[in-house]
Amino acid sequence: MPSVLDGRMDEGIGKLVGAGGPMALTDVTVGGRTYPMIAAAPPSLAHYFAYYCAEHAQATFLVAGDERLTFGEVHAQARRVANALVAGGLARGDRVGIAMRNSPSWIALYMGILMAGGVAVLLNGWWQSEEFAAALTEVECGMVFADPPRAKRLGEVEGLSARVIEIDDAKPLAQALEPIVSDAAVDLPELGPDDLATILFTSGSTGQSKGALSDHRAIVQAILNYLAQALVMLGLATEDGKAPEGQPSTLLNVPLFHVTAEIPVMLQSFAMGRKLVLMPKWDAAEAMRLIEKEKISYFVGVPLMSFEILTHPDRAKYDLSSVTDFAAGGAPRPVEHVRRINEEMGGAAPLIGYGLTETNAVGCGNWRDNYLAKPNSTGRASLPLVDLAILDDAGNRVATGVRGEIAIRSICNFREYWRRPDATAAAFSKDGYFLSGDIGYLDEDGYLFIVDRKKDIIIRGGENISCQEVEAAIYEHPLVAEAAVFGLADEKFGEVPGAVVHFHPGGDCTEGELQDFLRHHIAAFKVPARIWIARDPLPRLGTEKIDKVGLRAKYRAMA
Repeated sequence: MPSVLDGRMDEGIGKLVGAGGPMALTDVTVGGRTYPMIAAAPPSLAHYFAYYCAEHAQATFLVAGDERLTFGEVHAQARRVANALVAGGLARGDRVGIAMRNSPSWIALYMGILMAGGVAVLLNGWWQSEEFAAALTEVECGMVFADPPRAKRLGEVEGLSARVIEIDDAKPLAQALEPIVSDAAVDLPELGPDDLATILFTSGSTGQSKGALSDHRAIVQAILNYLAQALVMLGLATEDGKAPEGQPSTLLNVPLFHVTAEIPVMLQSFAMGRKLVLMPKWDAAEAMRLIEKEKISYFVGVPLMSFEILTHPDRAKYDLSSVTDFAAGGAPRPVEHVRRINEEMGGAAPLIGYGLTETNAVGCGNWRDNYLAKPNSTGRASLPLVDLAILDDAGNRVATGVRGEIAIRSICNFREYWRRPDATAAAFSKDGYFLSGDIGYLDEDGYLFIVDRKKDIIIRGGENISCQEVEAAIYEHPLVAEAAVFGLADEKFGEVPGAVVHFHPGGDCTEGELQDFLRHHIAAFKVPARIWIARDPLPRLGTEKIDKVGLRAKYRAMA
């Protein structure tokens, strides 16, 4: 039966989104299908930025090293970026890439691109030159802002059509952006919900990254769906006499090119007036130092991050008592970690969420006591906008407790894969649910349990890795005749890539040599942690496909 917390949360959401509530729902019809939507939503992210940066103008927004910037200051710089882009001829819907580490420059550029009517293309900062080139070609990106290391990689791409503009993001924000901004009197476009906003890349079972395109409506509604949950939990804390004090704050310790950092962390912070403390690179000791110094109230990252804090030998030296929640996403937490966070982190509660790039991060959430009661579950559908279903291969709902493909329908879902109509059509069920590629079931209380993966994907510490993409890179080596890539269990990252290869007759290469070869072609996190060399050809099924399931079982047992 539903827990006490479930009942309180449902009651809180009902008051928030019911008739007369501050986040009352309405209906919107898109593509012939009607969805619930939060009526009070601003029409675009440009309006969202303007409203909340004015409301919190004097509050600290970004902390990056010694630099501290208010909401008003960041918005002013973003406006100057937008002015320059429009004055330079950027048209509505033009794609502009960002290839940078987390920095105030990244955030101001993202805002400015959107305010100018452009589409912000979020490029994975860990990619190598070939991966950058493929993504930019895929979405026909004409301009890229890059920090020095990424600019160097992009400069190694022969025949790159995109114009690369280097930004020295190690400088203070105004100084870093000075070469590319403008104070000219420019009329920025009036944007609406249907205007295109972002492209994020997602690794599918086909191997090549696809550009997931979202409009302003989807992203704004995703932000507000997260905000509704946060407001409900704030109300419950207040009812329990535990109302938080001071400005809310969080570490920005996951890459901004990931949807988790983009929407629930960075974008939601505008509405909350929340301080973001930037970490360009993850380090558990540095995270604890910043938590203590900046009185961080909320922590979110991949499960590995909170586990490293939990088990760090110097944890007792830091005051982490300001943190109310240690949230995680991108991969499941071991049950033992859930228990230990609750018992050993000084009162901070564990939390986990489930969402995808294509759903703009919305999906499910498992909170506090509910998470302790069902630590293997990623929680219930996140109200008020998420419609969660478990579907069979024909696209029909299955009964409670029966396994099937996890599917999500909401106004927050992405619009399409950039100019890939077939892939877009295949990503949705006949009833408009996005098909996640994950296998799971719902229990009698509506809690989701993820048990397997339908797509040929490895999730390493929150990073999706296409097995076919890694296999394609292995086949680039002239000695390789056959290859199979699969996930191996890993205590630190959840799982890591593993591979087995068979060489052409007379060919010979060591595991280390093959790994070194791959590092020049794909990002380091995609390179298999173990590569087994098979003397005999790889086993095949009756269809003549390599028997990856059998290989995975055999070599996982050897790892």
